[in-house]
Amino acid sequence: MKVSVEASSTPAAARHPAQAALLLGALGVVFGDIGTSPIYAFRESLKAAGDASTEATVLGVLSMMFWAIFLIVAVKYVIFVMRADNEGEGGTMSLLSLALPVAGRLQGVLLVVGLAGASLFFGDAMITPAISVLSAVEGLEIALPAVTPYVVPLAAVILVALFTIQKRGSGAVGFLFGPVMAAWFAVLALSGLAHLLAHPAVLWALDPRYALAYVGHAGGATSFLVLGSVFLALTGGEALYADMGHFGRSPIRLDWFVLVMPALVLNYLGQGASVLADPAAAANPFFLLFPNWLLIPALVLTTAATIIASQAVLSGAFALVQQAIQLGAVPRLEVRQTSDESAGQVYVPQINWLLAIVVLGLVFGFRSSDALANAYGIAVAGDMLATTLLVTTVAIGLWRWPALLVYPVAGAILLLDVTFVSANVHKIPAGGWFPILVGTVTLTVMLVWRKGRQAVLTQRDKDAARLPDFIASLAQPDAPLRMRGTAVYLTKQSDIVPAALALNVRHNGVVHLRVVLLKVTTERVPRIREDARVATEARSAGFSVVTLTFGFAEKPDVMSALRSHKEKIGFDPDEASFFIGRETPVPSMRPDLSPWQEALFGFLTHNSATASDYFLIPAPRVVEMGTRIEL
Repeated sequence: MKVSVEASSTPAAARHPAQAALLLGALGVVFGDIGTSPIYAFRESLKAAGDASTEATVLGVLSMMFWAIFLIVAVKYVIFVMRADNEGEGGTMSLLSLALPVAGRLQGVLLVVGLAGASLFFGDAMITPAISVLSAVEGLEIALPAVTPYVVPLAAVILVALFTIQKRGSGAVGFLFGPVMAAWFAVLALSGLAHLLAHPAVLWALDPRYALAYVGHAGGATSFLVLGSVFLALTGGEALYADMGHFGRSPIRLDWFVLVMPALVLNYLGQGASVLADPAAAANPFFLLFPNWLLIPALVLTTAATIIASQAVLSGAFALVQQAIQLGAVPRLEVRQTSDESAGQVYVPQINWLLAIVVLGLVFGFRSSDALANAYGIAVAGDMLATTLLVTTVAIGLWRWPALLVYPVAGAILLLDVTFVSANVHKIPAGGWFPILVGTVTLTVMLVWRKGRQAVLTQRDKDAARLPDFIASLAQPDAPLRMRGTAVYLTKQSDIVPAALALNVRHNGVVHLRVVLLKVTTERVPRIREDARVATEARSAGFSVVTLTFGFAEKPDVMSALRSHKEKIGFDPDEASFFIGRETPVPSMRPDLSPWQEALFGFLTHNSATASDYFLIPAPRVVEMGTRIEL
């Protein structure tokens, strides 16, 4: 959770516990995914290499893993990408909101790139829990071969429990899981260090020439296969940026450089040393780091860590969905704020249970971490490629960094990203099609929703009367009756008559003595200062325009905002009636959307949350005015 501490008024003794809590909480949420990669990443890389008996292969693969972690996670994400915080918020949607205003003529292209990256993140959010938990439970087969038939059901039970506790919020889950992850990284470091000290020659793998020598010796085809598996060591790196709004940049950076990265490197080196000492250990180099008497405790801790690994992508997925809703990229869904102190901690029930169903389907469909490894990687690689393009735009257009500095660095990172994407292409027939399918479906939903909403708003407002003309008409002899009370009409534009007001006049023939046109807008910043939340504009004849502004990481609680600014807006929201237009899309003879887009948009509209539910307006105060809109 994100805690703001003022140095001038808060004693150092009070700041230190808060910082320690953030560091521990970040361990429990942010680093679970990348922290459990050692369970399977080195094993799969050696399988791809095809021969783990030679020193050149082991050191070459280890060297590729180390430099991939250093360049992509440490340099690209932790040092550079995490600078692109939108007032503390991270993630693809946050980065997109920074990049679009400075993209110029490339806005349309970057919008698709950003939405595609966000869509691919959902593929990762589905595969991570399945592969992490399965890989841990499979470790039981080493100590207890009799459990083999029960691996899949046991993994399913663990995952159901994980999705069930999500409603408690990432902050509560993070502080519950933080101590476990601290123990996990300590075990990673110590188990790797023990084997490293026994075979210190493995430290030669830190020399990048071993990676280059292996690529030259193994040839292009084998090197690409290995690189696709090496990429498994990077999965979860994007969660460091996606979860930045939950804990802040400094705690994540400190955790990474002080504990997480050293523990990962030591463990991978330890696995390499173990395989150099006994090539048979390549079958399962992680679990064979532990002596028999420690295997069961290690398995228990590993299972706990893989449960936590899933939390990193789940919390990132919830935050991304909330931001996408606020930015108008997806239909309105129920978003529950799970912390009174951090706007970034949210829970989206529909997304949680959708992910649960798909993850369980993956577990029962693929039935092993080896099979899922073929589906894993390409979605993350695509998301990382999109992030590079967006952050380069931000560096040039927003930060005004010199092009001579940005383009060489961005070009080198882009080359690495493209290489990793290419190295994962061979996985598509064996399972990589799944995250691509998820990403394609998600991107299609986003683009159709945006296009459909634009068509609806255009058609709805096409023949709408101008507000000044309507107000002037109220002075005419045949004007509608004026009735006591305050009517609040939600609207997108303040100079035309809202559809709900026009319908109310047409069917009921009345206009309230006080009419408030309420605009709810979302800025491309995470949060809005409370003193900038409300703007009012008085019009004649008892009309006024009230604008409520929220950040894309905030829950748009309209009633709470109006109550907090009662004097400024000039009415009591608990005594007002809220008139909300509800548009039902119907086919048109000259459609703006193709038939399949119309059907999809209609389905999304039917299943999205109502404006009253989304804006937290009490049902007894709401009057819905329905209209049919031709698309």
